Amino acid sequence: MIVVWVLLAVGALCLVGAATSVRVVQEFERGVVFRFGRVRPRTLGPGLALLVPVADHLHKVSLQVITLPIPAQDGITSDNVTVRVDAVVYYRVVDPVRVAVDVQDYGSAILQVAQASLRSIIGKSELDDLLSNRERLNQGLELMIDNPAVGWGVHIDRVEIKDVVLPESMKRSMSRQAEAERERRSRVITAEGELQASKQLAEAAQVMAANPAALQLRLLQTVVEVAAEKNSTLVLPFPVELLRFLERSTPTNSAAKDTTRTGSAPADVPGAMSDAEVAAAP
Repeated sequence: MIVVWVLLAVGALCLVGAATSVRVVQEFERGVVFRFGRVRPRTLGPGLALLVPVADHLHKVSLQVITLPIPAQDGITSDNVTVRVDAVVYYRVVDPVRVAVDVQDYGSAILQVAQASLRSIIGKSELDDLLSNRERLNQGLELMIDNPAVGWGVHIDRVEIKDVVLPESMKRSMSRQAEAERERRSRVITAEGELQASKQLAEAAQVMAANPAALQLRLLQTVVEVAAEKNSTLVLPFPVELLRFLERSTPTNSAAKDTTRTGSAPADVPGAMSDAEVAAAP
């Protein structure tokens, strides 16, 4: 009877030992084995892992890419602007043994290094770089985090600055600056248009001065354009050339009117009779 109980106890111990000595390692994991506290240089791949009962201890390490959000950090840029910046880090384990041995909590260690590096990059950068030149800042931040992480068996895949929060006063100042810049551009464009128009008008004036008939044609075209709008009042500019023409023709017309009224012709008209000759005539 005692022998039976001993055999049952030994069998139970064997079952418990077999259950504790068999582990399952997932495809995205690697197993680091500690035997009597000493790390084994060879890691266990995915599948069933057989361990020595009591002697071995298995530590699983994930090889997946880990997304680590960096909490928003307050800082002052090199041009003395207070900002609040947050970012995200993508990293993965490349050496499971070093991760399990060299650092106690590699996730927390990466987070602390990322926060310190982010605050450092804020202090070294200007506000315009944070807003428009983020690619270069991302590369610099990635390099700062990757330097200590390499010694822990961790590789930094990518670092991205997500958002830059500015004070309300700075937002208003930047808005006014942008409005002033747009106003300056609009004035420059208007001035350039007036310059080009003045050059074209000067060329047109030279053509009209060489050909006076062009001015008359332009006047008639203007009259047609104004008349097309169905206005009740039409203001017609009077050309100076027409006034000069009328001025040259006015003395001749006045002499003709005097001849018709008095019946005598001017002295300078050939064949005309004076008043004395008219009275002496039969």
